[in-house]
Amino acid sequence: MRNLILILGDQLSHDISSLAEFNPAQDHILMCEVWDEATFVKHHKKKIAFLFSAMRHFAKELEAKGLPTSYVQLDDAKNTGSFSGEVKRAIDRFSPDKVVVTFPGEYRVLEEIKSWSKRFDIDVDMREDDRFFVSPDWFRKWAHGRKSLRMEYFYRQLRQDNRILMDGDKPEGGRWNYDQENRKPPSDGMDVPAPYRGQIDEITQRCIALVADRFGDHFGNLEPFCFAVTRDQALYALDKFFEERFGRFGDYQDAMIQGEPWMFHSHISFYLNCGLLNPREVVKRAEFAYYDRQAPLNAVEGFIRQILGWREYVRGIYWLKMPEYADENALEAKRNLPWFFWTGETQMNCLRQCILETKENAYAHHIQRLMVLGNFALLAGIDPKQVNEWYLIVYADAFEWVELPNVTGMILYADDGMLASKPYAASGAYINRMSNYCENCSYKVTQKNGPKACPFNYLYWDFFARNQDKLKGNPRLNNAYGTLNRMTDEKRNAISSDAERFLSQLDN
Repeated sequence: MRNLILILGDQLSHDISSLAEFNPAQDHILMCEVWDEATFVKHHKKKIAFLFSAMRHFAKELEAKGLPTSYVQLDDAKNTGSFSGEVKRAIDRFSPDKVVVTFPGEYRVLEEIKSWSKRFDIDVDMREDDRFFVSPDWFRKWAHGRKSLRMEYFYRQLRQDNRILMDGDKPEGGRWNYDQENRKPPSDGMDVPAPYRGQIDEITQRCIALVADRFGDHFGNLEPFCFAVTRDQALYALDKFFEERFGRFGDYQDAMIQGEPWMFHSHISFYLNCGLLNPREVVKRAEFAYYDRQAPLNAVEGFIRQILGWREYVRGIYWLKMPEYADENALEAKRNLPWFFWTGETQMNCLRQCILETKENAYAHHIQRLMVLGNFALLAGIDPKQVNEWYLIVYADAFEWVELPNVTGMILYADDGMLASKPYAASGAYINRMSNYCENCSYKVTQKNGPKACPFNYLYWDFFARNQDKLKGNPRLNNAYGTLNRMTDEKRNAISSDAERFLSQLDN
């Protein structure tokens, strides 16, 4: 046999580079569910069921196209439980000339693949993942010699290079960024469309049963299960977004409403990150919606920026800075992750809502992740490794290449400002402005100090006070430190006392 082609669980694309020039007469495809990957962290039950079902459907599609495929299920008697073990079994069975695989999404998997040539005495052809707009090498060259690696300039470069939302040499509409128009708070009686809910077929039912049996102690609810698990279903979910939600996405992409976890977001990160959708087709579809007058520019630009800009940028940062990036902790945060991140049992209603919705859906939108859950982790000084592990566990779209830079750099400022120009810290006023969570909270968002005050209010100032030596030179924090330095000793002591009381309760 000529080639053994390994397809990983986030490479469910029929045009994946490892399948280029596939010869059914000489090549063979290997896909496998392995215990090592399902338990590397204790992934959300729904995340495992989603990926296993999507993988099984994809293998079925390959077989229907006449592509010889071996699919190893988790409970197969001879399953070794690891990628290396399954590749070795396939090598022994098929005697290929070489192993072909597309560049993986996680550093530890890359290191494992790189060991196979020597361990198994076989050539390994690792091909670029051309589903992304830029490669890690391209990003490395872009980053070389720059004093700062700001996403905005990277994004503009990709807009120009790919001629996306461009009017000649200038951005469409005359501005690169419409973020200021994408921060409207929610309004009373807002009508949010129902999210996509896929049909559960026999394959998915078997995956749900498998996860219930083998991963019962993992976080999260298995049902209701609503994810797309095939490309056709993912395309239908994309259609529903453009038809029902896209027009209001820009205005309300930062808004949060109790009982409305899906809001006007697309919910396609699951499908982009596992390969059922291609980012190029999604960006082009959004661009067409603008030129066809189906959606306003602020919605289209904001959506494209998340995919063409942010998604590509964090992947570039990940591969540029790994493996050292996983150990970053510039603010020396050491507190353990509070127990309520697993249960939602907290009197802080905003946290309770976001955690319980995450538990149910394996999803929360980006402002819930950044400005509620992440903001709390930042202000409370929670250990970055524990926060990273939690985000990797609980979200069905979380792979390390996208999760780690978002958490370490964007949420926790643990990389000392390499990714974000300032910490994304906020008091309760921000959450109150962008949501209705505060209406049903045990704490009072208008109170700054005392047992009934919103903890975000005093934790915000305590964060800046205890990190003053590390942050006071940041010009974007001049206003914050100016206000802090004008506070009376009595006010600062009240902040410190409230924070110490609250954080000691967390520790206990």
